Amino acid sequence: MSLNCYLVGVPVQSGTSQAGCLMGPDAFRTAGLASTLESLGHKVSDHGNVAPASVGVPQTVNTAVHHLEETVGWALALQEVAAAAMERSNFPIFLGGDHSLSIGSISGVTKAAADSGREQFVLWLDAHPDFHSLETTESGNLHGTPMAYLTGQGGFGESYPKLSAKVDPAKVCMMGLRSVDQAEKRLLAESPIQVYDMRAIDEHGVAGPLRSFLEQVRAANGRLHVSLDVDFLEPNIAPAVGTTVPGGATFREAHLIMEMLCDSGLVTSLDLVELNPFLDDRGRTAKLMVDLCASLLGRKVLDRPTRSY
Repeated sequence: MSLNCYLVGVPVQSGTSQAGCLMGPDAFRTAGLASTLESLGHKVSDHGNVAPASVGVPQTVNTAVHHLEETVGWALALQEVAAAAMERSNFPIFLGGDHSLSIGSISGVTKAAADSGREQFVLWLDAHPDFHSLETTESGNLHGTPMAYLTGQGGFGESYPKLSAKVDPAKVCMMGLRSVDQAEKRLLAESPIQVYDMRAIDEHGVAGPLRSFLEQVRAANGRLHVSLDVDFLEPNIAPAVGTTVPGGATFREAHLIMEMLCDSGLVTSLDLVELNPFLDDRGRTAKLMVDLCASLLGRKVLDRPTRSY
């Protein structure tokens, strides 16, 4: 099926402490994302980069938190763009930028789903659950907060925007986790979020858990947002991220997930996040992420080009 892919660049790096993610959107463009998707028969429109709104927000008592107003400004701007993108296309792709962009992208697509009377599901592919609040984060890096906020957890006060529609935690599946702080671990243990860490993937593979989750999405006639963090992948194949954690998904595991998502026909929006080109090796991570996006949107194993590095 030919899709109308709506590209939105989000050069946010206020949610992290390492510079470089602001170059992510242009690295995806340089790696040929648009032309790759067009070669698969999709229509692609690039709507440039979002700019953050100028806001004033109540500060948190946690002195470790940094760039709060700037991160909230990005979230508010992107929330509006994301909701509009769901109305104007059938496949928005948000190009990051650090993972704090999901505060805006997922809240926006969730609002659009609620407005259309459908349920929003989220597949979170990440080494981290990003399940901190403003109160629990020790690093103060706000890219570690999206999923706690989006699922309506406490600890955000009036600092983050009020959610018009939250994501039901029971409709979230996290895969690839292997770096979870104690505060996050406690919250996840009390949550209905479906968690498949790398131990579970080692024991059971990716196909079974993913198939089960996709059946839930289909049964509910839900919309599915996929949030793909570079650090979901094994650092040896994807070095361009400031939060590398050994033991990530392999090349084939990642492509299998994308191919299964493609076969399902259920994905309605996508984040590509945490690409830091400053840390890359001749663009190999950007190219891999583009290849994974291509697998999600129809490229088959036999169609994969040979590439030397």
